[in-house]
Amino acid sequence: MPEQKEEKWRDIHNDHIVRVTYRDTDQMNVVYYANYLVWFEMGRTELLRQTGHTYNEFENMGYALPVIRCVCEYKKPARYDDLIRIRTRISHLSHASIIFGYQILDDKTGEIMAEGETRHAVITKEGRIAGAGHILEQWF
Repeated sequence: MPEQKEEKWRDIHNDHIVRVTYRDTDQMNVVYYANYLVWFEMGRTELLRQTGHTYNEFENMGYALPVIRCVCEYKKPARYDDLIRIRTRISHLSHASIIFGYQILDDKTGEIMAEGETRHAVITKEGRIAGAGHILEQWF
């Protein structure tokens, strides 16, 4: 039976709490749908920071992680002044891509308000597939 490689990145997650501000909401007093994507970005930034690294560090090495797929399912609206918890995890990591999974939770009740994922290609600054996922794997 082949030996399985340990994937420590599967155990990593980050919880980041933010308060919904007035600028986050629309005329109906609910969070504008695109702001959930901003929260996804905040979540993955904090997850990287938790590992002792930053996205800027990855860029300085000559790589980038452009979003190539994004999905968000809205379940319950967040409203002005709510405290929300952005829960981020890595759901897939390969030599050429990484997928982050997200849950936006009501911090008080733990109820899921939205969930989704983003898939990122690992590319060089020239836009070619980098095959540099091993660097991220070492970070995690």
